[in-house]
Amino acid sequence: MEEWNHKDWIKMKNTHKLSAYYLYTPMCGTCQLASKMLDVVVAALPELPIGKANLNYVQEIAALYEVESVPCLLITENGKLKEKIYAFQSVPYLYEKLK
Repeated sequence: MEEWNHKDWIKMKNTHKLSAYYLYTPMCGTCQLASKMLDVVVAALPELPIGKANLNYVQEIAALYEVESVPCLLITENGKLKEKIYAFQSVPYLYEKLK
């Protein structure tokens, strides 16, 4: 997963039918586990644009999408927010949400 800033996210969500933005903080243990799970999903879905960002550096995203906690996965379809996921239950669960 590439690190995206706010401009990268806007571009990707507006130019792809489906995209996702993973928000985390570096000291969060749950975020580290979620990152590993998403790495597996990214490998299985290479055509899907999925970016990540340290929430400390994209606070405007937190306000705009009313992010309540990390880890958070924002999923957009046709440029509009489709779903916010906070509970990264399993790799198959994430795969199904993103395929």
